[in-house]
Order: sequence, then C-alpha cells, then structure tokens
Amino acid sequence: MNSLARSVLNLASYDERCDDISLSNVMRQCLQLIALFPVLSVYGYQAYTYKSGNSLYIHAPQPELSTAENILSLLRPDSSYSFWEAHVLDICLTLHAEHGGGNNSTFTTRVVTSSGTDTYSAMAAALCSLKGPRHGGANLMVMQMMQNIRENLHDQEDDEELEAYLKKLLHGEAFDHKGLIYGMGHAVYSLSDPREVVFKGYVEQLAHEKGRDKDLALYAKIERMAPQLIAEERKIFKGVSPNVDFYSGFVYDMLGIPMELYTPLFAVARIMGWSAHRIEELANNG
Repeated sequence: MNSLARSVLNLASYDERCDDISLSNVMRQCLQLIALFPVLSVYGYQAYTYKSGNSLYIHAPQPELSTAENILSLLRPDSSYSFWEAHVLDICLTLHAEHGGGNNSTFTTRVVTSSGTDTYSAMAAALCSLKGPRHGGANLMVMQMMQNIRENLHDQEDDEELEAYLKKLLHGEAFDHKGLIYGMGHAVYSLSDPREVVFKGYVEQLAHEKGRDKDLALYAKIERMAPQLIAEERKIFKGVSPNVDFYSGFVYDMLGIPMELYTPLFAVARIMGWSAHRIEELANNG
C-alpha cells in the first residue's frame, strides 16, 4: 500500500495540469488513475518480491481484457486464468467498489478534497486511510484469524470445540486478544450485509471447483455460530451478521492472490467510489 501511495504521488510529476481542479480535469485524472491502479498494484508487488530474490514477471496489460482478467494475467507467471476465476474476482471488485460515503477512506477523500488539493494528494490520502487494519485490512485479519482457528482445533468438524474456541476469541483469550471475531458485523448494515449475501453463492461454487469444501464448511459454521455467540456475550443494539470481508480473503486465497495484494485490490475497487465522491464534493463547493 505504501508503494501504491508513492506511485500515485509520483504520477503528479507527469501531469502538467496537476493542480487544476476543474471538473473536466479531475474527471480525466480520476479515469486515468482508475485504469492505472491495477497495474501499479501488481507491478509494485512484483518489484517487492523481486527484491526478496524471486523471479520478476512483467506482463503488459491487454486493452481488450477486463480489469479482473488483467489482474490475473499480470500476476501469474504464465498469464493463464479461467473464465470463472476472472468472473468471481470481477464480482468481488464490484461489491467492494462503494457502499456509501461514511466509510473511513471515502470520508477522507471528501475531507481532503474540500481543502482544494489536487487529485493525486486526495487519492494518496484515501490509500493511507484504507491501509488501516480496521478498514481495508479487514480481510487480512479474517485470514489470520482463520489460520489461528485451524491451528488450534483438533477437529474442524467438532461443533462444540469450535464454539468453545470462538468464545475464547470473544473473551480475548486467543489469537490477537482483542475480543473480536473478524468479519462479523458492520458499522452500517445490521440485518445482513447485502454484498455478502450476493457474494456467498460465488464463493461456494469457487470452493467446490478448487477442492476447498472443508475450508468452506468451517467458514459456514463460524457464520452460523458467531452472531449467536456475540449476541449472548455482548450488549448489542442491532443485528450482527457476516460482512463481505469475511469471505473476500478466502476468495483471494483460492485465486492464488498473495496477501500483500489484498488491500491494494480493495483500492482498485474503491477508487471508483473515491472518484465519484471527489467530483461530487468539488461540484457542491463550486
């Protein structure tokens, strides 16, 4: 994420109209950044792994491919991917694009935009906000929590053992001792996260195709148990349900996407919302 933010700020040096905040120019800048974010993200990851001694794979993006197809093509050494892999990733990016202006990074975009700053600075600020584990890093925490659960269960199919461990998580006696079951609950949604409802069917089909039914079953059990346990343990004033990030990291893992790219992929999706909010903020303020 730091590499992506630096790249965005560096792009300002190549834009002769960097500080022009007329709506037409901001629209141009936003469209260019939307197109560049997938490339900046994957190339940044490739450079990062190359510094660690791995081979460097650089493929050129193809204009006839979708964003999801280009991401998988750029990332994989042989550029191969299936239709279903690209389709599920496309669904994931669409669902992450935006769901209102109250989230941290979108709010940051509007606040920084209101100062009259340039597009590159506003998007870099949004990226810095998204990097936080309580926002864009949520699916990373889910993945780490799930790995911790697997390592500490003797039998993943034992409901009583799983329930006891989930209670340990809520009591702050396991994993990161924060007392949280990550991927559960949302600041806005209460009865359900509609994004998760849409996404779940695609997750299930991809898991079947990838031979990950055992992992899927564990996710399904936690999805069923966690809201009940949270309601018993905590005073809550609205419903608790799984959010879209409960499953998104699992999907990225099945697609072979490295964890370092989880949050940048969120940015690839969310920049559409950031752009819309920036343009609206500028239009409202004349």
